[in-house]
Amino acid sequence: MVLLAVDTTAGCCSVALLRDGRLCVRSADAGQGASPASPPAHSQLLLPMIDALLAEAGTPLSALDAIAFGAGPGSFTGLRIACGVAQGIGLAIDRPLIAVDSLSSIAWASGQPQVIACLDARMGEVYCAAYRICRTQAGPYLPDVPDASIEVLFEPRACAPDAVPVPPGEGWAGGGNGFAAYGAALRQRLPALGAIDAALMPDARAVAALGAIAYRDGAAMDAALAAPFYVRDKVALDSAEQAALRAGTLQSRDVVPAGVVR
Repeated sequence: MVLLAVDTTAGCCSVALLRDGRLCVRSADAGQGASPASPPAHSQLLLPMIDALLAEAGTPLSALDAIAFGAGPGSFTGLRIACGVAQGIGLAIDRPLIAVDSLSSIAWASGQPQVIACLDARMGEVYCAAYRICRTQAGPYLPDVPDASIEVLFEPRACAPDAVPVPPGEGWAGGGNGFAAYGAALRQRLPALGAIDAALMPDARAVAALGAIAYRDGAAMDAALAAPFYVRDKVALDSAEQAALRAGTLQSRDVVPAGVVR
């Protein structure tokens, strides 16, 4: 299997090539690219990084079996860039795409068998989901594809930290920067959590591993059908909502994303 993976979910721009069980990776801080002093944006980094990675590995685009991308949730702009680049490559060389949910990549990278992944979604919310993972290799990234699997216990969603679903059973770990942003509230909500790694973020290495598993399971799609997984449509609070949130009179769960009916 030869699989290219890209991820621009958050501040890191990363690409990975999985070829015959060997993983090659490149990553860079993308930041916002807002000024000459800031890091270049995902849109400036991603294609040159892909070209450099494939050249380093001696792998032409035509050798790829599929392209996996971090589909979200995450930065709306970042998700569109990853999906657009993956889609462009897939259409150009007639290869399928694999959309990998970004919270599952955090769970996979944790190396833990049961993980609640939480990303800071801003506006007083987290993106969260829970997973059970089976892997037969000690390393967190390269999957033993015939046996590795990931089970979703609850699907990705956006909610207030004090409304994160509590998964059944014991032995759960936590991962993602939601625990850095809302650590106290999440620990109160999930007191049985064991190890917590708040530094874990979506990464192309985990996207490659999960992409390989999905490809094995027949989950690849036509490139024309690929789309980001936003989870919610609202990206910012208006001035009145911001003031209410600061005053403590607005709960993030009361903010209804545009186009969503409750």
